[in-house]
Amino acid sequence: MAVELCLLLLLLCGSTVSEVQPLHKPPPGTLDFGFVPAKTYDTNAYHEPGPIGILFRLVHSFLYLVQPNSFPQDLIKKLTQQKFGNVQGDYQKLFLSALQAIYYEIGFIVPAALGLLFVLLLPLVGLCFCMCRCCDNCGGEMHQRQKKNADCRRGCFATFLFVASLIISIGVLCAYAANQHLTSQVRGAKNLVHSNFKDLRIFLNNTPGQIDYLVSQYNTTKNKALSDLNNVGPLLGSRVQERFAKEVRPALDAALTMAGAIRETKEALENVSVSVEVLQEGTERLHSNLTNVKIHLSNTLSDSACSAAQAASTCNIIRNSLNQLNINANFSGLPGVSTQVAKVNDVLKIDLSSLVQKGYAAFNDTPDLVLNQTRNILSDIKNLLDFIGSNITSFTKMLPVQKVLADLTIYLTQSEAYVQDYFPVVEQYDFYRWLGCLILCCMVILILVFYYLGLLCGTCGYDKHASPTTRGCISNTGGNFLMAGVGFSFLFSWVLMIIVVITFVTGGNVEKLVCEPFEDRTLFKVLDTPYLLNRHWRNYLSAIVLKNPDINLTFEKVYSDCKENKGIYTTLHLENLFNINEFLNISMYTEDVSLKIEHINVNLSNIVLLDEIGKRNLLDFSSSGIDGINFAAYLTEINKSVTKVDLLSFANDLEARADQLPKGALENALKGHANSIRMIHNQQVVPLEQAMVKLFKSVLSYVWSVFQVKVRNVLSAVDAAQFLISNDASLVIIQETKKYMDMIIGYFEQYVEWVKESITMEVAACKPIANVIDTAVDIFLCSYVIDSVNTFWFGLGGCSIFLIPAIICAIKLSKYYRRMDTEDVYDDMENGNNGYHKEHLYGIHNPVMTR
Repeated sequence: MAVELCLLLLLLCGSTVSEVQPLHKPPPGTLDFGFVPAKTYDTNAYHEPGPIGILFRLVHSFLYLVQPNSFPQDLIKKLTQQKFGNVQGDYQKLFLSALQAIYYEIGFIVPAALGLLFVLLLPLVGLCFCMCRCCDNCGGEMHQRQKKNADCRRGCFATFLFVASLIISIGVLCAYAANQHLTSQVRGAKNLVHSNFKDLRIFLNNTPGQIDYLVSQYNTTKNKALSDLNNVGPLLGSRVQERFAKEVRPALDAALTMAGAIRETKEALENVSVSVEVLQEGTERLHSNLTNVKIHLSNTLSDSACSAAQAASTCNIIRNSLNQLNINANFSGLPGVSTQVAKVNDVLKIDLSSLVQKGYAAFNDTPDLVLNQTRNILSDIKNLLDFIGSNITSFTKMLPVQKVLADLTIYLTQSEAYVQDYFPVVEQYDFYRWLGCLILCCMVILILVFYYLGLLCGTCGYDKHASPTTRGCISNTGGNFLMAGVGFSFLFSWVLMIIVVITFVTGGNVEKLVCEPFEDRTLFKVLDTPYLLNRHWRNYLSAIVLKNPDINLTFEKVYSDCKENKGIYTTLHLENLFNINEFLNISMYTEDVSLKIEHINVNLSNIVLLDEIGKRNLLDFSSSGIDGINFAAYLTEINKSVTKVDLLSFANDLEARADQLPKGALENALKGHANSIRMIHNQQVVPLEQAMVKLFKSVLSYVWSVFQVKVRNVLSAVDAAQFLISNDASLVIIQETKKYMDMIIGYFEQYVEWVKESITMEVAACKPIANVIDTAVDIFLCSYVIDSVNTFWFGLGGCSIFLIPAIICAIKLSKYYRRMDTEDVYDDMENGNNGYHKEHLYGIHNPVMTR
């Protein structure tokens, strides 16, 4: 039933998965599908034993010392797969296998054999010892020979007995702790079992919700695709527009700039015409003023004062420099620009800027053009996406997931009820076990009580000055306690050793053959051996789950995947059982979507960047005759100075010459002419130099550059951009449509990959299954039971072994504590007997014992 649930759940998950390979690189924008809803499991499949873990590790070390051999994989495989019949060869194989098993178990066989020998011999020795003492032998005679080292021997026996009793006490404490630990863990296992059942129930209840979430996230993909389809204009149209924008926008920008340049050219030419007139008028007025100055200076220099010897040379110098007072630049010969201005005005009658703006508007309407021409195709694609979603929804309703889940939930509930009903029985039997183990511990404690009381009474009541026949009551009681301990040791030791041998062999082998191989997963490797569990199946697990023994599905891999909380679809390799494409082939739908998108055909022939009127306007401007203007003549005259000589320098020089003349009318007249020249310079020359010439020069430079650089390239750029739209639009649209299609299909590929990853790692994550196995084997069997059992026999076995030296020391020590019937006496060193005689030879009896 569980297998059927896993299959159906994961078949449904697989129904949304496709084996479509990525159609493009890199992938489109990432979609956010959120997180698959997951519950938190309560079971923590890890057990920390606490302080008693020290004893557990000590026992593990002892077992490794006893049994250092590695896990016998080959032997177990051979014994499992071997056939035994009546053929002689089969007996030989059986014999060899038995020898190998004995070799492996030798570490357990030898201690077990010694334990059985202990069980057989110790009661027999105890019986013989009792009979021997009844015959006044083996220490049964109530007579003690006094020796010189009696105190030393007594101290040594007491010390050895105390040490042995102390070791036995430690052993019984270990056994008691292990017994209590096992009982407490068994009682606490009820919560652990309940936690595992709860996790399994969460596993069953959460899986349908996860499946529904995977299916519902198709709407995320569909909505994103629909959003992009609704925005086909901004997306596809903008991409097409951007492809052409590299050529179109610079051409239109140049044309728009040219429209502005035409207006500026008109203004510049008008400024040129005005400036030429101003310069011509200014130069004529300047020439007239300079001529008047020269006439007045000539008249002044004709004065008789210049004939004097002191002024003659100075006057001659001034007279010779009058030719410098002339204009240098001749603007009257510059050509006029009125014809060009008229032609430019005719060009400006057509608004070129508005024509260019129409080209911008036509080009910017590309997204709307794409949207209007793809409406019918986009509606078909939307219907196809709705059809895919309805197929997924209808398929999920076809599978009887809820019924299977309900059946499994009932089965799980019944199993939990069964465990809950029988758990009190387990606790009851565990109580019997606990009581039996407690009785065993009490046996040892009883023996220890006698030993400790014997040591206490004997040590405290011993009087070294008292003779053996006159020892006190307390000392005598101590000796009796010791002999009682010896008696109970003989009675109980063989029972203890039987329990120790049984638990040692059982617990040790389970630890070595189950717990350790489970921890390092060697046990799974044995189970995964081909043809081991079934001679006809190569892989047992795949034959059970997938009905195909040739699929490599192993216990180890399933356990490891569940341990990592992977999805059960991947863990059980259910893709070998269920072909996803048979139910829903996403590639078929994506192919339909691709075909629909490929049918998108956008016509951009209606886009006109600049019509014939605009082009004619540019051609008229280019033929306006601006290129015929002799800009070189303008620049030549501008580069000249306004006058042949700097008037300020001439005036200063004239004033300096006047100062060389004698004081008088001539000097004053020359200085007056110098001031007149300065006034002409400031009022006429400076404005011409600083304003008109500079403005004129800048205007000429602008007109020359505009015409020479921009007019030459604008028409060719516009024609090239228009040619690109008219001839390469179909190719560009096909390329961008392919990218747009890949983007839409990429959303489905992302959804498919997300579903695959979710099914692999998140949907029906089988961590509870691994927790159940860990709980049953690692925690309950190994940590709770076997570790406690092994610690119990380890402590109890130590007690049993150290009972032997305790018995010997107690028997020897009791002689020094008990009151004897007879004792050795002295004869004053007569007869050469060194003063020692046996009392019974003289018939001397103990007055205390004889009444």
